[in-house]
Amino acid sequence: MKINFLRGLIKRTLMLTLIVFAMQSFATEQPSGMHPKAQLDFVRKQIRAKKEPYLSAFKQLIQKADSALLVNNHAVEDFKVPGYYQQKEEHQSKSLALQVDAFSAYSCALAWQFTNKKVYAEKALYFLNSWATTNKAYSELDGSLVMSYSGSAMLMAAELLKPYSGWKANDKALFTNWVKNVFIKAAHSIRYRNNNSGDWSRLATVLGDCFIGDVADIKKTTEMIKADLFNKIAPDGHMVEEVKRQGNGIWYTYFSLAPLTASMWVIYNTTGDNLFTLEKDGSSVKKALERLLYYNQHPEEWTWFKNPVTSNTYTSVGFWPVNLLEAMHHIYPNDNFEAYIAPHRPIMYSKHDYAWTFPTLMPVKLNGYN
Repeated sequence: MKINFLRGLIKRTLMLTLIVFAMQSFATEQPSGMHPKAQLDFVRKQIRAKKEPYLSAFKQLIQKADSALLVNNHAVEDFKVPGYYQQKEEHQSKSLALQVDAFSAYSCALAWQFTNKKVYAEKALYFLNSWATTNKAYSELDGSLVMSYSGSAMLMAAELLKPYSGWKANDKALFTNWVKNVFIKAAHSIRYRNNNSGDWSRLATVLGDCFIGDVADIKKTTEMIKADLFNKIAPDGHMVEEVKRQGNGIWYTYFSLAPLTASMWVIYNTTGDNLFTLEKDGSSVKKALERLLYYNQHPEEWTWFKNPVTSNTYTSVGFWPVNLLEAMHHIYPNDNFEAYIAPHRPIMYSKHDYAWTFPTLMPVKLNGYN
């Protein structure tokens, strides 16, 4: 009897231990957002080894982070951004408040990860706290859209700062409240759109969900992407909605693919679901990227509008699509991508919209960082 009792007790204890271990394992699993630990560890090794192009890209980052140390926040209670095509100058000036602060927070948070210098973490938190305590709403035609495509960097910064012991619980709670009640709310309001607006809002959504740990909503966004991906990308690779934007069709193609691919990367890091391999009737993200580069280099063959805008290093929104192709060239190896990218390394995209901001420094790989 005693032996049977002991056997039962041991069995129950073992089962309880396994259950507790499983619960603990689940509880400590956190969505890694834009920058998984393996990526961060890989980059640290490259910097310590003074390996290029990582070392030059790191120095480029530190220059931006050091500049951000001198920036005062521009947080506003109501992020009011009128439509770009209705009030261009006001749209641009109002957008800058979040664009400058989000990029400053992101560059400082990333600099802290690689230097462990408190000054960078504290400055990044300064921007996060400013928006969390000041900003209560977004409004007008493009408030939600700009909140999505510029505020994305704010959430990347927040994810990077999670391990920072100096982030006080009350401040983190205030920021979490802002993410839930302003940022994600803005993104949700437009995530059913079938064009670049929807793509940016979905990236904002998954970044916000990563920070608050809402894996169920990440999976919902994943299904939305799967459901309309091949309504967006035609079999020949052109973006169905973006080519309608007259002379800016090539730019809007970039402006759709950048957040789309970034969302796929965040989803992969969070759930393991690999959307990069999706293909239907010859249509794929890879083909869309190839067509984007081709038409950017051969605008005379763009059949949807004469003399379309192409990229150069002096555009008001930054030098595109070199940042996107730098981010994607490990996933979709292509000699044409490499030839286009190589002369411009290290590549940084510091203006306007934040999907692939430090693509040379932070390589995107699906098969490990060896």
